[in-house]
Amino acid sequence: MLNLIATSTFGLEATVKREITALGCKITSVSDGRIDFTGDTASIVNANISLGASDRVLLVIGEFDAATFDELFEKTKALNWQDWITKDGKFTVTGKSVKSKLFSVPDCQAIVKKAVVEKLKQFHSVEWFDETGPEYKIQVALLKDKATLTIDTTGPSLHKRGYRKLTHKAPIKETLAYAMIELSYWKKDRILLDPFCGSGTIAIEAALKARNTAPGLFRSFVCENWPQIPKLEWIKIRKEKYEQINTAVIPEIYASDIDGEAIEIAKHCAEQANVGDFIKFEQKDVKNVKLPGEYGVVITNPPYGERLLDENEVNGLYKTLGALLKGEDTWSCYVITSCEEFEIIYGKRADAKRKLFNGNVKADYYQYYGKRPPR
Repeated sequence: MLNLIATSTFGLEATVKREITALGCKITSVSDGRIDFTGDTASIVNANISLGASDRVLLVIGEFDAATFDELFEKTKALNWQDWITKDGKFTVTGKSVKSKLFSVPDCQAIVKKAVVEKLKQFHSVEWFDETGPEYKIQVALLKDKATLTIDTTGPSLHKRGYRKLTHKAPIKETLAYAMIELSYWKKDRILLDPFCGSGTIAIEAALKARNTAPGLFRSFVCENWPQIPKLEWIKIRKEKYEQINTAVIPEIYASDIDGEAIEIAKHCAEQANVGDFIKFEQKDVKNVKLPGEYGVVITNPPYGERLLDENEVNGLYKTLGALLKGEDTWSCYVITSCEEFEIIYGKRADAKRKLFNGNVKADYYQYYGKRPPR
């Protein structure tokens, strides 16, 4: 059994935990930005392809206490690196240190690199490595003098689904958009509206979710070239995920933005994600937006303070959004913003709010619950 870690943005741990549990893996612990679980090589494949809110999947090689550089070197060298890194493997070392005696990250990286090289030289009986084979990115993470040594199985972050070749100003990450949908009451048979859609990420993620399309189905991962993970596992799991796409579902999704360039980019991204036929994109000022039915859900990432507009413009948008939904008790609304006065400007106290991070910006996810549709 392998020890694995799914990393996430702070605030999304519970969402990732539910996703991992749904894959049939056992959760062993949850901490800030980190969900530990166990599985096999198929779990590595499944997690990378299936997780929507996680940033990456790490393979744990070892964990130990390390208060000195000698300890770090010897305990790193004692780990079974040869089980994963091939004789021709190309590997790099990254690091981070928090509240640890070994606070110099460059020194820690150099020591871990040297220890791994020594272990592989000893195992393979060679003095030189070509490094022409598969890539392995090792991370040494020190927290309160405890070292965790991992190899990244993902490569480019999981938010890079593959459909967003073009981007607009201050785009929301796909992983956060996915989590915002997961944390809402929206379902595939309800209307979804994003009146500040930018490059369309929330609408696209909702359309993919509605049709049960695995988030990472259309991209590749660094561990696909590792000989320890059979090619047949990738083929088998990808085939299963393709077969699980529900092509009969036609979601009702509306997305608009005042910026015409943003709408064109959004349309292009939706086409790349094969959901262009299921989202109605329009260039439209939020003042002119009309609710397209009953029992709908607004999920949106409007411009705010540190993004794009000045304070007066932002406040005007929030007031307009509040006016659009005022008295519409069959509609729910979910808004992420760093504006601490949002509820006052919007005109209503939220039923719930949750602290999240949009990039490096601390934000709140304001949640307003409307009536649920009759059964």
